[in-house]
Amino acid sequence: MTALLVIAKEPVAGRVKTRLTPPFTPAEAAGLARAALADTLDAVAAAPADRRILVLDGSPGDWLPAGFEVVPQRGRGLDERLAAAFADCAGPALLIGMDTPQVTPELLRPALDFGSHDAWYGPAADGGFWALGLAAPDPALLLGVPMSVPGTGAVQYGRLRAAGLRIGRLPVLRDVDTAPDAHEVSATAPGTRFATLHTSLTNPADRPR
Repeated sequence: MTALLVIAKEPVAGRVKTRLTPPFTPAEAAGLARAALADTLDAVAAAPADRRILVLDGSPGDWLPAGFEVVPQRGRGLDERLAAAFADCAGPALLIGMDTPQVTPELLRPALDFGSHDAWYGPAADGGFWALGLAAPDPALLLGVPMSVPGTGAVQYGRLRAAGLRIGRLPVLRDVDTAPDAHEVSATAPGTRFATLHTSLTNPADRPR
C-alpha cells in the first residue's frame, strides 16, 4: 500500500503565501494558494497511489476532490509535522507540498515505485525539496532538519545518504514563494488553475479596479 501525501495549509487570506504580498493582496495570494493546492491535488488524484492523504493545517473546503483522507498536521516545527505525517504511514510513502502546481502525475509516477529504491528525493530550486519518498517511513530521518533555509535540501539529502538508503532523484522544481517564483511557474505550467489565475491577476486589463 503506497501512500501519496500532500502537506498543506488551508488557503486563508493572511495565513498563506504572505511573501506574495506585495505585489498581490492577501486575498489574491490566498487565491493563488488555493489554485496551487487544487492543481496539486488533481495531479495526486490521477497518480497511481493506493492511498491519497491530505495532511492539513486548517479545514478542508470545496477545493478538495473525492478520494482523499484528511488528517491534521501535528507538531510545532515543519520538521515535526513532516515526521508525524510519515509516522502515520505503515508502508511506502511519498510526500509533496502544495507549492508546486506544475507537478503532474507523470512526474510522481516513478517515485511511487520503491522496487529498486529506498527513498526518493525531489530538490527545489531554492535549496529545499518538493518531494520526499521513503520505502520504510522513519520520522528520525526528518526530525531536526532545519526547514525553510537555503541548506534544507542538502541536510535532508545528507540524512538519507547517511542512513545508507538507495536514493532515486526527481527533477528540480521551483516552489511558489515569491512573486518572481509565481511568474516563472505560471509560464511553465500553462493551462493550470494557478497559471490562469496568475495571468488574470497580472494582466492590467483584467485586474479589478
